Amino acid sequence: MAPTDTRMREVFNTLEAHIERKYGIPVRIRDVPNPFTGDLDGAEIHVDYAEDIESALFIIAHLFGHTVQWNTDEKARAIGYRLYPNPTPEQLAALRAYEQEACRYSLQLFHEAGVRDLDQWVSDYSACDFAYLEHFYVKGDKPPFKTFWKDGAPLLVPKPIPDFRPHKWVSRWEGIVV
Repeated sequence: MAPTDTRMREVFNTLEAHIERKYGIPVRIRDVPNPFTGDLDGAEIHVDYAEDIESALFIIAHLFGHTVQWNTDEKARAIGYRLYPNPTPEQLAALRAYEQEACRYSLQLFHEAGVRDLDQWVSDYSACDFAYLEHFYVKGDKPPFKTFWKDGAPLLVPKPIPDFRPHKWVSRWEGIVV
């Protein structure tokens, strides 16, 4: 069951403040060029102003997870720079691991910020996000996101966030976030 809009706004505000205060990463709400809903460059997180609160909450946390990866793992950054038309099974496996790790960092972020009641929602949203991404890469089209939603995904295990310094790796126009 999805949290209420009120709860999601409260958690969004909590995470945004935590990301900016603890990690020194500005969160910008702005126009992100279509078809993207958010973007990152390693030093900033951008969320499209037109997103509903549920999407915006996932985006801020998920892009934080990718920001951690980009600043701590050169191989992860390389995965995040590319699109994968007609991916091989090996590429899909690497993409799945990359996305799942970002979501595990996301869940740790929730816990660090004192949010412990949304683990199932984060896990379900993460599973939906990867199913959507996999469909996009394999089939090449973008059906409505929520058609991939299934309640009760296996719970993610939070991954401790390593020490890192935010570094701008690419301009926001060069980053790839589907």
